Amino acid sequence: MGSHRRLAPSGSDRGATVAAGLLSVAAAALGAVPAAAAPYDDTRAEVDRLYEQAEKATEAYNAADERADALREEVGTARDRIARQQQRINSLRESLGSLAGAQYRSGGIDPAVALLFSDDPDDYLDKASRLDRITAHQAGELKDLQDAMRELAQDREETGDKLRELERSRKAVAAHKKTVERKLASARRLLDSLPDGERAAYDRASRSGRGDLPDLGGATAASGRGAAAVAAARSALGKPYVWGANGPTGFDCSGLMQWSYAQAGVALPRTSQAQRFAGRQVPLSEARPGDLVVYRSDASHVGMYMGNGQVIHAPYPGAPVRYDPVGMMPVSSVTRV
Repeated sequence: MGSHRRLAPSGSDRGATVAAGLLSVAAAALGAVPAAAAPYDDTRAEVDRLYEQAEKATEAYNAADERADALREEVGTARDRIARQQQRINSLRESLGSLAGAQYRSGGIDPAVALLFSDDPDDYLDKASRLDRITAHQAGELKDLQDAMRELAQDREETGDKLRELERSRKAVAAHKKTVERKLASARRLLDSLPDGERAAYDRASRSGRGDLPDLGGATAASGRGAAAVAAARSALGKPYVWGANGPTGFDCSGLMQWSYAQAGVALPRTSQAQRFAGRQVPLSEARPGDLVVYRSDASHVGMYMGNGQVIHAPYPGAPVRYDPVGMMPVSSVTRV
């Protein structure tokens, strides 16, 4: 999020620089200790570092949340399947119970049918297979019942595993959320500790890139879906950065890419790490509008190339969706969707 920003010096910065230069000359002449560096640079650098760490935690949060959503859907499907299977078992039991009743009324329950209601259907089948009075129809129904009960037990076990994984994923989501909130709160406290002039200079830099469309050099997207995604990303200019959000009123970096391509009918993964592999990788020198530009070695930030060395991205809290130079931070890959 933050480590790529280089703030233009404010008027007070320039004045401080000139003053520091004069003091250094005087100190050299008098053999005194050299003047210290600008007093607030370290604070602003720490804010940038915290924003970068928060963005990494945000992408981890997105991944865990996406997995939790998938698991919830899988668990719901499994529960529906279990209910249908239980209904089938009940029907089989009812059918075999009717057979037992008919045999009772005709002079007694067949020993094979009586064994059906034992606690162990597998044991029943082992014994029933040795009884010469069991009919082929009975054997078929009993085999269906055994298969259904085995399938039901397996489905219940698998669903239990998914529920346990879902609980782990929920805990991971909560942990990553706390990490993000802690980093952002620390960054805000540091910003609030700056003098008004320094904080205003930082905020001005955060609001940069919201003006008129820059010169994009007339470049065109590599495909119709890329062009549609570019149009969607442009429509999001000025929308706020909201961590964990994927539109339409706020975005984090990967959320903006996912939303933009969704408007083009393309389903992208939720995280920047997964979006890195959502298409064909191309050299940065061949980037076209609509290509995804992934940053840092851990792929923790992503923007959309727009042409003429510009990307649109959601930078960090307090900075809206905006244009920035493609080289604002180290590029790790470029992906054409």
